[in-house]
Amino acid sequence: MTAPKKKILLLPGDGIGPEVTGATRKIIDWFQRAGRTAFEITEDLVGGISYDQHGAPVTSAALARAKEADAVLLACVGGPKWDTLPFKDRPERGLLAIRKEMGLFANLRPAVVFDVLAGASTLKAEVVKGLDIMIVRELLGGVYFGEPRGIETLPNGERRGINTQVYTSSEIQRVARVAFELARKRRKKVGSVEKANVMESGVLWREEVTKLHASDYGDVELVHMYADNCAMQLVRNPKQFDVIVTDNLFGDLLSDLASMLTGSLGMLPSASLGPKEASGRQAALYEPIHGSAPDIAGKGIANPLAMILSYAMMLRYSFNLSADADLLEKAVHNVLSAGMRTADIVEKGQSAVSTWVMGDAVVSELARLAV
Repeated sequence: MTAPKKKILLLPGDGIGPEVTGATRKIIDWFQRAGRTAFEITEDLVGGISYDQHGAPVTSAALARAKEADAVLLACVGGPKWDTLPFKDRPERGLLAIRKEMGLFANLRPAVVFDVLAGASTLKAEVVKGLDIMIVRELLGGVYFGEPRGIETLPNGERRGINTQVYTSSEIQRVARVAFELARKRRKKVGSVEKANVMESGVLWREEVTKLHASDYGDVELVHMYADNCAMQLVRNPKQFDVIVTDNLFGDLLSDLASMLTGSLGMLPSASLGPKEASGRQAALYEPIHGSAPDIAGKGIANPLAMILSYAMMLRYSFNLSADADLLEKAVHNVLSAGMRTADIVEKGQSAVSTWVMGDAVVSELARLAV
């Protein structure tokens, strides 16, 4: 009996999403034609386009399809067109709903500097050349989901906004475990980041990470750091870090900061992982960290490499196809080394290529490497 095909759900979303998804689909199709993969691929709506067509940023049918998939590849959501919608209908609520429904508690954001792009960073090339950081962000707890939350009117007529930062021991330990396991396969160093000096949730975070380290991960070096100092160290001496684990809010801020060390948001992928089931199956969503960039949407100039590299992460983490992931990452590296650039990473003396040309170049390099 033939095993059922693994399922991938594509969610192009808004803005430049359909363009970078289209370029990535060329890579996916190449692997399918080459017989290296045999996925069942479907597509659905999320974000503003879902609201326009269905009156909701994500439908129950799309959520069900995401939960049934072995992996989801999402581009980006949002744009000024939908800024006036009620909070519950905003495009970003669709993404948050998917994360929550799929139980995606750990966000993995690599910040890797390709040597040929070191000059594109706003920091000195010698500071960022060879940079390879993995930020593990807790994704389902903290101030983004804590209760109580909302806006209330006080008896004196003044308005007050409320958000609650809250974590449990199990939430902290499960994301810290992901970080320690990743570090074991890298340089065996974890930096745990919080604000234990001013926040009780930070005190608990530090205590629980320390406890887990002592019981299960003594072979990995553990360093504690306050979030503000971590931000400073990321621009002062980023190569001191290997794996950083932190909460939802600080992870949101620090991962964006780290991304700019590389020179462009258009180069960086991410993965969001859920708990492993007894069968070994693990819910997973992969997405570039850039936004929907509505100012350049439809112009064919967006960088598709973050989306393409997100697919490489999918091959590695969801399907254990490390050789194929390595092949794709090598193809991207070679294309960049040959001087191919989109507008966001173009340097003096170079000409920018379109989204489609960059996708075609990666496909051509894959074919050349696979011979």
